[in-house]
Amino acid sequence: MEGAMLIAFDSTQQALRAEMLLEYGEIEIDLFPTPKEITAGCALSIQFPADVLKEVQEIIEQERVEIRGIFVLDVNNTYINIEE
Repeated sequence: MEGAMLIAFDSTQQALRAEMLLEYGEIEIDLFPTPKEITAGCALSIQFPADVLKEVQEIIEQERVEIRGIFVLDVNNTYINIEE
């Protein structure tokens, strides 16, 4: 997924819940192994297109999904948490 962002989670339960909610919201997502550079309690992350960031944030906030953060790859291929 070109220009994708990543949501990391502390629990598999929250990852699966977010997957269901985002799919219900008709947002294109992919389940993705959490990169080792991101410290998270869950091995699953959700990848989504950057152009739907606002919609994703609204769903996560409205439904009170617990996340580790939303990450983007910078020019050095380092994940940056945009939620900090």
